[in-house]
Amino acid sequence: MSTSASAPATTYTIPPGRLGNLTPEQQHALDEFKELIKAEGIFVEERHDDHLLLRFLRARKFNIPNTHKMFLDCENWRKELKVDELRESFVFEEEEAVRECYPRYYHNVDKAGRPIYIENVGAIDIKTLFKVTDEDRMTKQHVLSYEKLIIDRMPACSKLAGHHIEQCCTIIDLKGVSLRQFANAFGFIKRTSAIAQNYYPEMMGKMFVINAPMMFTSVWGMVKPLLDEVTVKKIVILGSNYKDELKKDIAEENLPEELGGTCKCEAGCRRGDPGPWKDARYMNNPEATA
Repeated sequence: MSTSASAPATTYTIPPGRLGNLTPEQQHALDEFKELIKAEGIFVEERHDDHLLLRFLRARKFNIPNTHKMFLDCENWRKELKVDELRESFVFEEEEAVRECYPRYYHNVDKAGRPIYIENVGAIDIKTLFKVTDEDRMTKQHVLSYEKLIIDRMPACSKLAGHHIEQCCTIIDLKGVSLRQFANAFGFIKRTSAIAQNYYPEMMGKMFVINAPMMFTSVWGMVKPLLDEVTVKKIVILGSNYKDELKKDIAEENLPEELGGTCKCEAGCRRGDPGPWKDARYMNNPEATA
């Protein structure tokens, strides 16, 4: 399959709380927060653009003290993990072995221009996973996947869409998941989810949970009232008849055949990594090979 991507099919309106659609109070909060972190000497111009600062502000309802704490926690975590150094030096040689027992991959864009992330939770084999790698290396790889998303994937998607893209469309496939399997994987999933929530906030645009068993649907019914209304609106729980729902948001050619689409990547959709980030017209670094 070609790595080129077609432009998003939907008309774009800047959502509230983003650059170009801020209330006077939100603009004031952005300006005040930026001045605060500049005065503290923790502002990094190459990384802390207004889009990123607004993600943290939205995550804390534009409350500056709460946003400041979240931001400081993130910066301290980045220093502890040495994220910038990892980007230059970390090599995940076990990727192919890991992919076999923990299938997760990016696959083109949805109709809103967002990168599609697919995770086959029902196929996770935690015991085998931690025979071929360890939790520390998996955590580092997970973090670097987010870094690549921000540095490479999102800018390419933005160029294709013609406007800023900063969120993903996520598909979580629960096909084949068992209670025991979920229990074994729960701790790891919880830790990786915490990284997203605490250090890469406001990056989920929409999430489809497909092949959800009755047990999961019942649990979701109990958890749903406890979640923020904005978050709940982003999550769609579907059983085995999910294909038509996915196609409302994702063009058939951008959806893997195994999920009801028409894409058959030459290397297999789980390995092909198709999307604008592989197209020289949109890549940040056209000479990059991955």
